[in-house]
Amino acid sequence: MTVAATNSTPTAASNAADQTSGQNQLNTTYNSFLTLLTAQLKNQDPLSPMDTNTFTQQLVAMNGVQQQLLSNNLLQQLVSQSTGAGSMGSAVSLIGKSVTSQSSTAALQNGSAAWNYNLTANAAKATLEVLDSKGNVVWTGAAPSVASGIHAFNWNGKTTDGATAPDGNYTLNVTATDTTGAAVASTTAVNGVVTGVEVNNGVTQVDIGSVPVNLNSITSVQNPTQTPVS
Repeated sequence: MTVAATNSTPTAASNAADQTSGQNQLNTTYNSFLTLLTAQLKNQDPLSPMDTNTFTQQLVAMNGVQQQLLSNNLLQQLVSQSTGAGSMGSAVSLIGKSVTSQSSTAALQNGSAAWNYNLTANAAKATLEVLDSKGNVVWTGAAPSVASGIHAFNWNGKTTDGATAPDGNYTLNVTATDTTGAAVASTTAVNGVVTGVEVNNGVTQVDIGSVPVNLNSITSVQNPTQTPVS
């Protein structure tokens, strides 16, 4: 008779279920404790109030439950940051890789900033605008191509009046219309090498040069092109 081996290691799903169940039990205990304590205070005999030591012990116990809840929440945040598709751990592995991100912001460095824009249909007219970090339009002009598909746009850092824009982060806006004047949908993307990883307000971001983008906005990852050693 063959006996199949059993796996005693808990799965991620069972761990998550156990954590949720434990959290719910602690929340219930905490809420029940507050209800009972409030009822005691409201209904105590004014001529024989609750003993001060007993009251202090209950407050200490309540604080302990609250601290346990906060600790569990922090632990869950740390676990979520170290596992999963949108985690800090998976983001760190992208450092040094060349990525494409659905973003409209690119860094102007050494007189060059680059974007890709994608038109969902052929357009009769397409206009590009480059905005600075304050939202001011510093350059505007006709798009290099109005055909459906992905096109590259490289900006040399020259403003519409011919001045040289300072290095920094700039945003590309695309406005396209067809022969009837109806709007043609478009998206923008940036390419670059990931230089760092950070978490802002619980959202994992990677730095493409000096521009932070959400990890979930990355659509492709490649090893950077290496120049052969002669």
